[in-house]
Amino acid sequence: MEAFSDGVIAVIITIMVLEMRVPHGTDLGALRATLPVFAVYLLSFVYLGIYWNNHHHLLYAAERIDGRTLWANLHLLFWLSLIPFTTGWMGENRFAAVPTAVYGGVLILAALAYTILQRSLLAANGPDSVLARAIGSDVKGMVSIGLYAIAIGLAFVNQWASLALYATNAALWLVPDRRIERLIARG
Repeated sequence: MEAFSDGVIAVIITIMVLEMRVPHGTDLGALRATLPVFAVYLLSFVYLGIYWNNHHHLLYAAERIDGRTLWANLHLLFWLSLIPFTTGWMGENRFAAVPTAVYGGVLILAALAYTILQRSLLAANGPDSVLARAIGSDVKGMVSIGLYAIAIGLAFVNQWASLALYATNAALWLVPDRRIERLIARG
């Protein structure tokens, strides 16, 4: 499951970078038109990196995986696979309200899918597992979902504020979640 997920995420990142268009000019001014696309690419790249990193930690702590977990993992990968589409749509349309809200919709659905994956792994590994002790109540995950919901609504009022919340949410997760690492290190 881990190798498959790594491959899918690598393909998602590759598709995302291939969607970026080369500017039609040879001076630095030609790059100006690509800045919105590059900015949202960078944000999306960070999000995919966060999911990849935390996915590894999650699977490292899991001792058992069942069929429900495999489907939950595919569910997560489905939502992550839509990130290149929404990234391109939002960047190409200069952060218009609907593309910005849809981008957030994909992010919130990916976050919910990650939560489902966590819960399926917890069910497969039991309440006394290392994984269960590491995840705990997952307040950070719930706060993150709440920030996405606010940012989606805000996209229709102020797209820049919405983007700032998306970036803030990414910053919350930029440093990998150390709960699992600490418990594994303790044995």
